[in-house]
Amino acid sequence: MKEQTLFVPDISCDHCKTSIESAVSELPGVKKVSVDIVARTVDLSFDEAEVSIGSIIEAMVEVGYEVPTVE
Repeated sequence: MKEQTLFVPDISCDHCKTSIESAVSELPGVKKVSVDIVARTVDLSFDEAEVSIGSIIEAMVEVGYEVPTVE
């Protein structure tokens, strides 16, 4: 299981939190997604054998949130 935190500068309200958590939690292999509005972060726990970080970021972009490049 991989744990990762992403910084998403566009997070600003409960709607952002709900949109991101709903989109990402639907992906197979995502075990946990938690948005911190104040810190503008998304904490993830996912199975890399089932879903890539790229797919998770793509799901966030599709609902309107820009995610800075992850190394």
